[in-house]
Amino acid sequence: MLSDVEIAQAAQIEKITAAANKLGLTEDDLEFYGKFKAKISADVWKRIKDNPNGKLILVTAITPTPAGEGKTTTSIGLADAFARLGRKICVALREPSLGPCFGIKGGAAGGGYAQVVPMEDINLHFTGDFHAITTAHNLLAAVLDNHLQQGNELKIDVRRVVWKRVLDLNDRALRNVIVGLGGKVNGVPRESGFDITVASEMMAILCLATDFADLKARLGKIVVAYTVDGEIVTADDLNVTGSLALLLKDAIKPNLVQTLEGTPALIHGGPFANIAHGCNSVTATRYALKLADVVVTEAGFGADLGAEKFLDIKCRMSGLRPDAVVIVATIRALKMHGGVAKANLAEPNVEAVERGLANLEKHIENVQGFGLPAVVALNDFPTDTAEEIAAVEKICAGRDVRFARSKVFAEGGAGGIELARAVEDSFNDAKDFRFTYADDAGIAEKILAVAQKIYGADGVDYTNKAKKQLAEIERLGFGRLPICIAKTQYSLSDDAAKLGRPKNFNVTVRELKISAGAGFIVVLAGDIMTMPGLPKRPAAEKIDITPEGVISGLF
Repeated sequence: MLSDVEIAQAAQIEKITAAANKLGLTEDDLEFYGKFKAKISADVWKRIKDNPNGKLILVTAITPTPAGEGKTTTSIGLADAFARLGRKICVALREPSLGPCFGIKGGAAGGGYAQVVPMEDINLHFTGDFHAITTAHNLLAAVLDNHLQQGNELKIDVRRVVWKRVLDLNDRALRNVIVGLGGKVNGVPRESGFDITVASEMMAILCLATDFADLKARLGKIVVAYTVDGEIVTADDLNVTGSLALLLKDAIKPNLVQTLEGTPALIHGGPFANIAHGCNSVTATRYALKLADVVVTEAGFGADLGAEKFLDIKCRMSGLRPDAVVIVATIRALKMHGGVAKANLAEPNVEAVERGLANLEKHIENVQGFGLPAVVALNDFPTDTAEEIAAVEKICAGRDVRFARSKVFAEGGAGGIELARAVEDSFNDAKDFRFTYADDAGIAEKILAVAQKIYGADGVDYTNKAKKQLAEIERLGFGRLPICIAKTQYSLSDDAAKLGRPKNFNVTVRELKISAGAGFIVVLAGDIMTMPGLPKRPAAEKIDITPEGVISGLF
């Protein structure tokens, strides 16, 4: 059996101009990064902004397990299926982070015969967007520390600097550091740390900005510290907003690539859904909707994380509305939610599937709670039995949800035709769209709404630190912003060990942070890290490249 990278390397793909032509774009509309990658010029928007929007399909999933669900693979295969049906289609995805690539999760370019290519480039440096964000973020940190060194005119409280540095790799040793050591000429000593780049507020800003002017305005609002009097200090206060915007002038432009079958793909931005808002850029999604009749996009992890944030944050800020939502599941993952160990997933076990279906049911309820039609896509595995599949179909029928099997990993677009037809049929099932909470609700009210309605919690507990931060957020005038809850992806609760559909639990909020530029409040729930660590045997140990440039071990 060929690996993902071997399948991608064996593919004969056309130059990127062929994919561009399918969207009505010409060579003059592109800024090339080699033969198979390009950015779309900002001038294109002026020409297409008045085009009618295509249909928007959001792909999400059940709560992820080590057994895998295949959300990105499904998104790509579904887009290829629509192309085979003759639809003018575009898929809009997030960019992969280098952290998971060299860590444990792997890349984010799909798998099998449902991939975007060139997958090696996409999973590695791509067009440099993440490097630009990393550099801009760290420039702001450097200017802040320099301000402290040069006399601290703004009277910043060195104990309340909240802007860390970032790196697009997993490195637990950098979570907590002391900067400014080495004497007076080397800066002001203080505690700090590193987050992974995808957790940077600048990543969120890039993905939520509607255009370059909006990007620049948002950058200026970033809160980096507090004064000794408890007032906020922003990037604008440090007079560095112009430089930050300059570093991101190309990064804001969407990236165009294609699938193995030549379907156009816009891949842009990449915040994680467990520690950030988990969606690709508003810019790329809007471009895709103006250029295609059907657009497939995805949100990270389960519907309690990426989909909730897509709908409550991205849609609230952009005015976007999905026409259908696909919930990806596998028999193997349902068995894990039903209590089966990973080593025993290949054994038939209808009873375990039925127990695990409680998790799928909750995600269906969540999607329908937004007034959106849900379609369950069951990713095929050779070990699935007819009885196990029938159990999933029965639940979907009882919930008035369309069901389709997906075979895109093994068959590409041909294996997604059934799913594509089910999604098209669901477009007429939409009801009135509604958010989880109202715009004018307070922060605590919004957190409770998500915890109860989306996670199924009984209530919310706050640490003393979080209570003080909540009061300060309200005092500073940020008490009506949307919320972005950071929690484990492995459970509907904030406890990774609670699989299935947990009941009788409270969510614990331990910290709140103002992301004024992004336009939301980050709420850290449970034991969540914004800088991941490497596993005992990181993927980096298996990756290699020959002198001729042939890559191996990359999934």
